[in-house]
Amino acid sequence: MTISRVLTWDVTASNGYETAWAEVGDGELRARGRAVGTVPEPYWVTYELETGPDFVTRRLRVTVDTAARTRSLDLRRGDGGGWTADGERLPGFDAALDCDLGRCPLTNTMPVLRHGLHRRPGERRLLMAWVSVPALTVRPSWQTYTHLGGADRGTRVRFASGDFRSDVVFDADGFVRDYPDLAARLD
Repeated sequence: MTISRVLTWDVTASNGYETAWAEVGDGELRARGRAVGTVPEPYWVTYELETGPDFVTRRLRVTVDTAARTRSLDLRRGDGGGWTADGERLPGFDAALDCDLGRCPLTNTMPVLRHGLHRRPGERRLLMAWVSVPALTVRPSWQTYTHLGGADRGTRVRFASGDFRSDVVFDADGFVRDYPDLAARLD
């Protein structure tokens, strides 16, 4: 069964908004989205995300427009695990299964769905290919997701990376509903 959703968030971290058109089915996610923000500078983002089986990232294409310039990134994960950015190999990312687009609540969906953390207890420490916005630099980021239990209209999952912690509410389909200090979905 395929679930198609249109999701819009008020992204407080960027003083902007994001809308994603997402399809989930047979262990795969496809999405395209657009965002506008004013922090750290005014920008527009467009992206396309494609995963393979078990919600493992295959490709993230991103374009960011600012007053000064347009930047693009084509981030890919090969079937064997290696990552490339615009065709150049990225060393140190082989253990990463997911990308994480900065200020984008959609990209928290893949690890939560893969490990069922929106439905059952568990904790996972994962390496991500984290993409900054608006610069589009890629760096490794260790992140921990911990199921905390039920919440109003969803399940609370703690997200932790370095000194940052946030108890994020995911809906029954594994999409972010409320991510304190980052974004809140507009329903």
